[in-house]
Amino acid sequence: MALITYIVINTIIRVFYSIPIRRESLIHRMSSYRPYSIKGKVALVTGASAGIGEACAWRLAEAGCNIVLLARRADRLEVLKKSLVEAYDVQVHCVVMDVRDTNALQALPQTLPVAFQNIDILVNNAGLALGMDTTDDVNMEDATIMLDTNVKAVVALTSVVSKGMKERNSGHIINISSVAAHESYKQGGVYCATKHALDALTVAARHDFVDTDIRVTAISPGAVKTEFSVVRFKGDEKRADDVYAGIKPLTAADIADNVVYAATRPPHVQITEINVLATYQCSARGLARVLLEK
Repeated sequence: MALITYIVINTIIRVFYSIPIRRESLIHRMSSYRPYSIKGKVALVTGASAGIGEACAWRLAEAGCNIVLLARRADRLEVLKKSLVEAYDVQVHCVVMDVRDTNALQALPQTLPVAFQNIDILVNNAGLALGMDTTDDVNMEDATIMLDTNVKAVVALTSVVSKGMKERNSGHIINISSVAAHESYKQGGVYCATKHALDALTVAARHDFVDTDIRVTAISPGAVKTEFSVVRFKGDEKRADDVYAGIKPLTAADIADNVVYAATRPPHVQITEINVLATYQCSARGLARVLLEK
């Protein structure tokens, strides 16, 4: 009897004292979790002269990346380049190009300075919406621009950049998508179609590279206040502002933060998609104009 009592008490004591040890071990493991350093990596950002692209350039440079800035507006690119170099002492190269020039895109890696040719992070950000046409009244010129910019350009650039990534068995493709990749809405047929296509390209790429160390991510934001709506409404700033009336919209910096989060997870972690909406938003068109009531 005494022996049984001893065994029971000894077991209880051992279990009791093992609990905090295990807990401390877990806390240690959690506190030692570290993000992946992308310092020294080469990141190419399209649509880099404003909005989400510019914000991504800032955050990636802050993380120590050397940056290839690609956009149409040379003056803005040069100003951004100077600011990034002064702020973070990184290397920056500017490419003045319209992404609809698919031949130029496919030749791009070979035309870059040697230090920038091995692209580690590709941020396909350039994209736009034009107009609010119904299915029976589509402006074909606008439709063609959206398809060329939002789909064909991504196909062309990702194809050529991913070749190098595959040869090195390393890289990260980050596509700036949209809530419109997952739901369609009235008077947005063509734009939604382009983002659905981008979603398909993103998922297919992930399948294509599943046996490699290449990661593929989509960032799908809702209402982000940038030049997006001004471009969509062709310069009508009042109409663009009305899109965000009564809510606090997302900012370009919010989306850039998502990009850097995905890029800095450890190599065995692949963020497939980040869906992000404004607080008073539940879907593409589901907005509660709460702040108009205050």
